[in-house]
Amino acid sequence: MGKYGKWIGAGLGWAFGGPLGAILGFAFGTFIDASASDILTEKGRTTKGDFIVSLLALVAAVMKADGRVLQSELAYIKAYFVQSFGTDTTREALQLLRDIIKKDIPVRDVCYQIKQKMDYSSRLQLLHFLFGIANADGKVDLSELNLIKEISFLMGINQADIDSIQNMFVKATDWAYRILEIDTSAPDDEVKKAYRKMAMKYHPDKVSYLGEEIKKKANEKFKKINEAYKTIKKERGIK
Repeated sequence: MGKYGKWIGAGLGWAFGGPLGAILGFAFGTFIDASASDILTEKGRTTKGDFIVSLLALVAAVMKADGRVLQSELAYIKAYFVQSFGTDTTREALQLLRDIIKKDIPVRDVCYQIKQKMDYSSRLQLLHFLFGIANADGKVDLSELNLIKEISFLMGINQADIDSIQNMFVKATDWAYRILEIDTSAPDDEVKKAYRKMAMKYHPDKVSYLGEEIKKKANEKFKKINEAYKTIKKERGIK
């Protein structure tokens, strides 16, 4: 248990069961036996530990998608975790990630477990981070993009939300409209309505139960919504 003490302390619940539990068993070594798994596996709300372990498993899969692990990707992950969770937790996260990368990730099974156990707002936050990893070197590799889209569908995220988050990183010509999930021909009233709807959907308070650290990171998506709305208002002269 020693080197991964903070992951236990982070409140791992349902992640100790199913395919994520198998990945954790591999990484933790002999710590997780059948009796420990029975005790630690819980039903109910996602904990910060569940979120982080799910994130690391999906990050490992995306990083391996193009057949190489880039320093820029590792640097992005390190910066994210330092900003979000502090240096001690980051050290353990990177060690856990290195252990997980050694194992084949059953992406379909992991995503199904996440879909069944994690609320929609938290799944959107996972997706946002995965796009950030893929874009860490300034461009999203096609193999990574395809895998992220597959992960998104497997986690039960709808196409409009996938497109919205993708355009926060890979901007199409109508990126602002795609982020707000509307067509370029939408009237001004619909633009305002879409903004209010998206601001509510992506509000950081939606993931506040995962802790202040993740709530702060969720604010990045919220800022992109505001940026998109301001861009459209400027283009149209909306007051």
